[in-house]
Amino acid sequence: MMHRVIAKLEEDKDPLIIETGHYAKLSDGAVVVRQGGTAVLVTAVVSEEPQQNIDFMPLSVDYREQASAWGKIPGGFVKREGKPTEREILVSRVIDRPIRPLFPEGFFHDVVITALTLSADDKYDPDALAITGASAALHISRIPFDGPIAGLRICRVDGKFVANPTYEERQKADMEILLAVSKDSIVMVEGGAKEVDEETFANALYFGLDIGQSLISAQEELRSKAGVEKMTFEGIEIPQDIKKLLEEYCTKLLLETFEIQDKRQRKERTSAILKEFIELHQIPEELHFKLSYHYKKLISRLMRQMVLKEGRRIDGRKPDEIRPISIEIRPFERPHGSAIFTRGQTQAFATVTLGSPQEAQLVESIYEGEVFKRFMLHYNFPPFSTGEARPWGPPRRREIGHGALAERAIEPLIPSEEDFPYIIRVVSNILESNGSTSMATVCAASLALFDAGVPIKKHVAGIAMGLIMEGDSYVILSDILGDEDQLGDMDFKVAGTKDGITSVQMDIKIKGLKKEIMKEALMQAKAGRLYILEKMYQAIPEPRKELPPNAPRIEIITVPEEKTMLIIGPGGKTVKEIKEKTGTTVWVLEGGKVSLTAPSKSAIDSAKEMIENLIKDVEVGKVYEGKITRVEPYGVFVELMPGKIGLLHVSKMEGYVKDVRTAFSVGDTIKVKVLEVDEQGRAKLTNIGLDESRRSSVAERGTRNA
Repeated sequence: MMHRVIAKLEEDKDPLIIETGHYAKLSDGAVVVRQGGTAVLVTAVVSEEPQQNIDFMPLSVDYREQASAWGKIPGGFVKREGKPTEREILVSRVIDRPIRPLFPEGFFHDVVITALTLSADDKYDPDALAITGASAALHISRIPFDGPIAGLRICRVDGKFVANPTYEERQKADMEILLAVSKDSIVMVEGGAKEVDEETFANALYFGLDIGQSLISAQEELRSKAGVEKMTFEGIEIPQDIKKLLEEYCTKLLLETFEIQDKRQRKERTSAILKEFIELHQIPEELHFKLSYHYKKLISRLMRQMVLKEGRRIDGRKPDEIRPISIEIRPFERPHGSAIFTRGQTQAFATVTLGSPQEAQLVESIYEGEVFKRFMLHYNFPPFSTGEARPWGPPRRREIGHGALAERAIEPLIPSEEDFPYIIRVVSNILESNGSTSMATVCAASLALFDAGVPIKKHVAGIAMGLIMEGDSYVILSDILGDEDQLGDMDFKVAGTKDGITSVQMDIKIKGLKKEIMKEALMQAKAGRLYILEKMYQAIPEPRKELPPNAPRIEIITVPEEKTMLIIGPGGKTVKEIKEKTGTTVWVLEGGKVSLTAPSKSAIDSAKEMIENLIKDVEVGKVYEGKITRVEPYGVFVELMPGKIGLLHVSKMEGYVKDVRTAFSVGDTIKVKVLEVDEQGRAKLTNIGLDESRRSSVAERGTRNA
């Protein structure tokens, strides 16, 4: 039996409709979420048995888009969808992050969420609908889930907040965030802005919290109509006497271990304490895994208590204190720009490569179709950065997500193509990791861009913040460590310039976070960001005035669009000729723009001169010195300039010419004057009064005849 609920977001927006009971009925939960002509099917399936000996929630989320949903055929040779695109991976992550903390502790059954876009119009993006759909599918199913939550996009357009804006509205927005909200709290935030202030950002979040309540109510209504009883499960429990022994033996030793500031040494000592306890108390092997689970819980609780009661962190810092920062500019010569940013035991090495327009990344966009991407930032997280002994494989979802976060932070500052006609690729390799590697990437990338001479107007810095809260007591932490990331109640990363926020990623694990605390956290993040920016400006205060010697020289010129074919030539012949003669690669773009790439400025100048001659119009009355390209009985064809050929008819030649073919040869140089140019651009020529040798021979013949 099909059930349907309707939620209204704003008066001028299409309602959001959630349906169940008609599609994918063998799933534990399945819903279709619609807004306008966009529809997403989201399913939830759970395994019958839990996984053994794991201490994490085995959740998998797959978001898939198919070209047919937009009425298109996929690009490329294969013509079918393949491995997930970066967008699909990023949307999968924003579905995963808000729902993962809402499964009960100790629930280790496999849960698979699949979101499939069935239909997509030219107004609404399916990603926010998929977040709501995942929550609704879980909420009505037998899977234990502390929901529901709602997903929606908030933009600021012309100074006004808009919920689930259309693609057209998003083009005009100066802030765009994707967020998930519960009945009383913000759960997840992902987004960017064009340097907005902290108060505006906080107001946008709580606007979204209010708007999202209609989606929460709709899901509650749907569960009342179609929900089933939740399944029971066994958690990870150990005998109380062993649990008590664990706390008594380990508490003091762990507190002493927290004084060790080096991450690796602290980790080794923490593992040794548990091993000592097991050996001393002869704990049966079948309890080792469960004991390890509770040991981690004890570590987290002790760390939290130390911060809340003493205001002291595991590395000895105060809550708002930032780790020591060191910066190296251009540590290696060959990259066009490079920098190493180190903050405590977190280290990012960023490089910048400048390329020509033909090196832009072709991206298939769901709304715009195929578009070229000028700015790319790629983040790599090799295993050695954490001391792990395993091979370095292809980028994982986390790496793609962190790269997108850092790219979004810097992109608003990237100069326009008109001001800087280069394709820009930044690569960040994490050399050491102890928290906040994505934000270290933002800092390193900004420094490397300055080093490469990219004319971005301001530095961009990022900082990762945390929150520990018990009842009415809370502590906001600046520049969190990896361990603090896991034990905290909120992990949020804020990047921006000295004038405002450009990128945010936030995950909140507690309910009912007050707006005042959120604002305080954002202001503490701003203070930390300004401190880091000061260090960056000291290292390199402005972009270099000159590009590095090994960077290509690129210039974009504009020509009349109807003349671009003259530059290309038949089969690309003219473009190839320009490259052979000058060493310049010519790339003809849309709108009459022509990109020139060469190793030197002089090569570009030579290519520009050739192009100017190609597109230059033949002037009536002007004298040209050209080469004869063809000889016919009725006249000769003369190349006045590259691509411009005129006819010197026998009737317009100096003196009497009995046989044109014996008087002229292909390759001869001759002076001619343009008499007229017809509508097809064909020039009619004369050499009367210009050919001295022919005038002399005519005069000589006349004398002999006399």
